[in-house]
Amino acid sequence: MIVTTLRPGERIDQLYSQDIQIIQSPEVFAFSLDAVLLANFAKLPLRANSQTVDLCAGNGAVGLFMSHQTKGKIAEVELQPRLADMARRSVTLNGLADQLTVYEGDLATVNQWIPKDSVDVVTCNPPYFADLPQSQKNPNPYLAIARHEITTDLATIVATTSGLLKMNGKAYFVHRPDRLLQLLELMTANRLAPKRVRLVHPKPGKEANMVLVEAIKDGKPGGLRFPAPLVVYDEGGKYSAEVGALLYGEH
Repeated sequence: MIVTTLRPGERIDQLYSQDIQIIQSPEVFAFSLDAVLLANFAKLPLRANSQTVDLCAGNGAVGLFMSHQTKGKIAEVELQPRLADMARRSVTLNGLADQLTVYEGDLATVNQWIPKDSVDVVTCNPPYFADLPQSQKNPNPYLAIARHEITTDLATIVATTSGLLKMNGKAYFVHRPDRLLQLLELMTANRLAPKRVRLVHPKPGKEANMVLVEAIKDGKPGGLRFPAPLVVYDEGGKYSAEVGALLYGEH
């Protein structure tokens, strides 16, 4: 059994479907369903010489939740030192230090660690809200940076993603539906051809509140697919069968 040191205010949570433990703190950052959905939506190469990069990694949730998909390497890039530290300790906690590496720094400088045009898959759960003067921001700076484009923006993230990817490499994003058009336009402008868009609805009859997008670098234009929407809760307020399986396993 691997023992890890918890800082004040931290706890260990578990994604039961994959037997992954992750260090969380409500004071700093805690993963939510969007991380689980993004990790499941992304399709990683199984081969051992593949390279995946997760940008805006936070406490490492997406990379950890994808680790079972591949024998290849996964790099996580996170700007905030405390979150990067949590991610590193979670990697160690799960015995995945040989597979996952956490890089602490600005994603715009990622090529100091990972060469351009060398990556098979890039994933990103970016800040959802633009940094506008009238924006109401969380007084907690950790949460404000996670939710608003204070230290980066969508244009930088998409350009960085494209720069990392090999030709025919794949990008996977989770975002808000009201920014889908901007995301698709930025992808197209950065040699990323959108190929799959899946809307996520909180419950039946409600508007979508998340969207998952797959794109291929230098992919052929056209061929955009819209899989059946994902519904998080059923009419009775319980997780839908699909979401329940992602969180707790088939049982």
